[in-house]
Amino acid sequence: MQTAKLLIVDDDPDVLLAAKLLLKRHIGQVDIEKNPDRLPFLLGNTNYDAVLLDMNFTRDVSSGKEGFDWLDRILDADPSTRVVLFTAYGDVEMAVRAIKAGAADFVLKPWENDKLVEVIKTAIDSKKASEGAGGSGAAAKKGGAANAGPVIAQSAAMRQILDTVERVAPTDANILILGENGTGKDVLAREIHRLSTRRDKPFVAADLGALPESLFESELFGHVRGAFTDARDDRAGRFEEAQGGTIFLDEIGNVGLSQQARLLTVLQQRQVMRVGSNKPRPIDVRLVCATNADLNARVLDRSFRQDLLYRINTIELHIPPLRQRPDDIGPLAEHFLRQYRKQYNRPVGQISPDLLRHLKQYAWPGNVRELQHAIERAVILARGNTLTSDDFFFGSTPAAMGQTMPGNDTLQIESMERRMIQQAMQKHGGNITDVARELGLSRQALYRRMEKYGL
Repeated sequence: MQTAKLLIVDDDPDVLLAAKLLLKRHIGQVDIEKNPDRLPFLLGNTNYDAVLLDMNFTRDVSSGKEGFDWLDRILDADPSTRVVLFTAYGDVEMAVRAIKAGAADFVLKPWENDKLVEVIKTAIDSKKASEGAGGSGAAAKKGGAANAGPVIAQSAAMRQILDTVERVAPTDANILILGENGTGKDVLAREIHRLSTRRDKPFVAADLGALPESLFESELFGHVRGAFTDARDDRAGRFEEAQGGTIFLDEIGNVGLSQQARLLTVLQQRQVMRVGSNKPRPIDVRLVCATNADLNARVLDRSFRQDLLYRINTIELHIPPLRQRPDDIGPLAEHFLRQYRKQYNRPVGQISPDLLRHLKQYAWPGNVRELQHAIERAVILARGNTLTSDDFFFGSTPAAMGQTMPGNDTLQIESMERRMIQQAMQKHGGNITDVARELGLSRQALYRRMEKYGL
């Protein structure tokens, strides 16, 4: 258990402290969080073996609905995550419902110490056993199932990019990866790390687009005990966690100017200062950044620092959208078919030629991520052992996942919302910030809708 990682989420600071004091004697890393809205960021950047999740976060609410909603979102992001729910308002019926919804176990407050420790240990053991048996653990699922997979490339454009990667990966040159949302920038970042001389050291990812401004310095550079409310322990930031390895800063184009200045200072001085401390800590990391924004245009409108751009793009790689490399669609579809056929134990063995033709004709505004979700759902829902066009929805013809049947008003509204997002993504080249602004949504709300519709 000394290598295990546990996240505890509860809005009661006393509960968080008590649970952490109990469990950290048995588990290597125990992190606590009182705001469930930070779950996507935390889970996207740390491979937790288990999550201990409260079921009620709103005052005077005891229905458990919030807990079930967060359980669904956690399992949607990574079905292998072991989630233990706990609440002061539970009963047998709720416990049964929790297990059916995918929870690993259910614990009532106030808990019995031995019981809680045993439940968490069992959940962690189950996760590690799944990984050992070839299951899709958090390491393989971090940021999506495709993120830890190989780079699938048959098109001339992608082969040229991979040739460049092979030449620059062994160096310590800073690399900037450009491309629309869903093109696989994170996959390429991991490939750079795999081919580098730092491959045996950590690869640490930070999604800056999902990071609130108030937490920027704490998450990236760390903090000391007492630096701010709820800073109960010293904590290393992402840069320190990546010591000797690679740090991947995704969505760097959406960082504010004040944060850009702080980041530039760290990159120039090669040291970090934890929040609340005046002691510099040297860092040795290889920097890989990614964005779907046009940083040169951002420099011109003075929303992005030119000196920071020079610092991060010693080597610049541009991944073309999937619609511009149709030769990659077939190999990618076959890869995802094999992956999900094994994961869901489904007897689906091949893709029909007619479906492959449809896949190549479709525009894929969500790029590789949309294709991945489309294949996953088709594998789950397929009636035969061959995927055909009937297993998909492509806009008004078979194949856009999430498209709907006439006569169902709710589904028709969802279909319209999906098409609006697709059109906005095509208009803005997949730039999430611009798409969210046009649709009148926050970035987080847009991300949730994209996940919902497989974009």
